[in-house]
Amino acid sequence: MANAVFNGFKQGIIAGQIDLDTAAIKVALVRGYVFNAAHTFISDLTAAGGVINGSSPALTGITVTDGVFDAADTTITTAANSSNHIFIVYQASAVGGGADVAATAQRLIAHYDTGSGLPVVPGAGTVSVTWANTGARILKVG
Repeated sequence: MANAVFNGFKQGIIAGQIDLDTAAIKVALVRGYVFNAAHTFISDLTAAGGVINGSSPALTGITVTDGVFDAADTTITTAANSSNHIFIVYQASAVGGGADVAATAQRLIAHYDTGSGLPVVPGAGTVSVTWANTGARILKVG
C-alpha cells in the first residue's frame, strides 16, 4: 500500500468538518492496520484490527499554503513493540479545536506506510516524526 488520504478527509474538507489549521491534528503510531479509504474515524481503524501504540501531542507550527499542509516535526512516546508500525494523521478535536473528542468522532486524514524510516519498529521511548521540508510536506491537496 502506498501513502494515501482517506475519502472521509476529502469529504470533511468540503463539508467544513475538518480544519487543518484550527483543529487539534495529531499523528498516531499504528500496527496491524490495512488501509481502507472508506474508513472515516479512529474507531473504524481500531475496529478493523489497528492498534494505536502511541500518539503525538497536537501538531504545532501548522501552515496551510497553496494547498500544502505542513507542521513542525513531532514525537510520539511509545511502549516497546517489535511489530511494524505506520503513521496515521487525524483530527483529534472538534473542527474548532479544543479537547480531544471521542474516537468515534476523531477524523482520519492520511495513512503513511512508505517513506524514510517507514515502517517503524519502535523500542520503548520516543519515535521522531520528521516531515519533508519540500514538496508535499505532510500532504498536498490537489
